Amino acid sequence: MCGRFTQHFTWRELRDLLDLVGAARNLEPRYNIAPTSSIDVVMKRDDGLNLVAMRWGLIPGWWKKPRKDVPATFNARAETVAEKPMFRTAFKRTRCVIPASGFYEWETTEDGKQPWYMTAADGSVLLIAGLWERWTDIESGEDTLSAAMIVTVANRFMGEIHDRMPVLLDRAAAAEWIDGRGGAELLAPAPEAMLTRWRVSRRVNSSRGESSSELISRI
Repeated sequence: MCGRFTQHFTWRELRDLLDLVGAARNLEPRYNIAPTSSIDVVMKRDDGLNLVAMRWGLIPGWWKKPRKDVPATFNARAETVAEKPMFRTAFKRTRCVIPASGFYEWETTEDGKQPWYMTAADGSVLLIAGLWERWTDIESGEDTLSAAMIVTVANRFMGEIHDRMPVLLDRAAAAEWIDGRGGAELLAPAPEAMLTRWRVSRRVNSSRGESSSELISRI
């Protein structure tokens, strides 16, 4: 699964990559994003692709219980995303991509969990297939936009660390995914040479800890 990632790109990078519309934003670099945090998501509106802040952890529009009762929905499995009640409506109607600079995964070692940082081998922004929904809080009446990442089986490179990985799309596939021209056939493991990785400090293990560029430094 993918339970921690980074976003430290500029608005211009995303605009040029995905032809975003809307006002430019000063994006704060973030190096230790955990579930239920606010994340930047690319979704389609009438005027084109927009960068929008959403809760990481999808809340389906039909959810009738309080927010605190929502299960862990920050990841959706590619194999079942079209059928699972929590995700199937969004799979049909509201797709997105989640831009990422990289993500963390953990290796089990004799002395505990060792985090690794995965990022694009060419230094580009990663585009993770996602889903989003709008939910109205039954208690406050406020609307919440939320999103989930789609994960699939690991390719051989990723499988040396973990058996799952995010679905990573190139620019063309991202466009097809968002507008619905593409479906489950896009939710495949990434090419072997797409990622590079290195060990990082175990300080990243705490989701409530620091968020600095030192967290992605090689050790």
